[in-house]
Amino acid sequence: MTEHAGWFAGIDPGDAEAAAERVRDGSAESPADWPALAVEEGFAADESAYYERLREATTAAARAAVHERERADDRQLIHAVRAMDDCERTANELAERVAEWAGTRFDDAGTGVDYARELADRETGPSDSDEEPDPADPDEGAEPADPGEARLFALAERTAALADEADALRAYVEETTPSVAPNLAAMAGPVLAARLISLAGGLGELAKQPSSTVQVLGAEDALFAHLRGSAPSPKHGVIFTHEYVRGTRPEKRGSAARALAGKLTIAARVDHYSGERKPELDAELDERIATVRGNDGDGSDSGSDGGGRGDAGDAESGGDRS
Repeated sequence: MTEHAGWFAGIDPGDAEAAAERVRDGSAESPADWPALAVEEGFAADESAYYERLREATTAAARAAVHERERADDRQLIHAVRAMDDCERTANELAERVAEWAGTRFDDAGTGVDYARELADRETGPSDSDEEPDPADPDEGAEPADPGEARLFALAERTAALADEADALRAYVEETTPSVAPNLAAMAGPVLAARLISLAGGLGELAKQPSSTVQVLGAEDALFAHLRGSAPSPKHGVIFTHEYVRGTRPEKRGSAARALAGKLTIAARVDHYSGERKPELDAELDERIATVRGNDGDGSDSGSDGGGRGDAGDAESGGDRS
């Protein structure tokens, strides 16, 4: 912006989009009498009109910035991993309901999402055989004998569909994360990397966190309990699912978690500020974990060749204090 030309110099007073763009991209080295300059440039009739148009421009600029931020790749990844977790949690809860309900009707009722899939896969149409199916036996391939049974099968189908959607979302997260955060995804595994980004609120926010905060992300309840004086300090949060923490002997997990969190923090910063893939970060982590674990004669604690990186299931540690 030209010195002392005013924020909205050369802009048509009715062009709200151009005014918003000037607010977003403009800058000034020193303050000035902006209302007077706006009147002088013909952007506003008086000071009151200037502030009214300034309000409209800043509101439009903020709205555009929010829209742009929410469409960013890391924000889309956050929505995907949170939706995946929601689908998995809900599918597991519904599977428990299906198993409990089915147990009141079938002697061979099972448990879990797999049993819900089994119920959902049972044929509901007429059998291909010449023999008429027994309408009271769902195993015979007939429609349920009563409305309650029909609702049970429908619930099982929806449970299976939710589990399928969780699998599809997981595949999307695994495919997308390496393009959003290549170093973090390689070091933590795509799903854990996405969860760290989600817990921090974005890749930029994660990059600004100290490693001590990254270490306990996901263990906020345990951390707050510690700050209240009712629990010991948590040694790790969601990074417990990483093999380098979970696969280390309990007495050394705190050191492994600190080492991993430190390298993950560096990886997040590289991804956010440059986006350049740096394989040497992986090698440094491998070496550091090998040093932490030492050589105790225990295969699980021996030095890693790098194959231990990645997600080790989805179990949440809840701030393990071992």
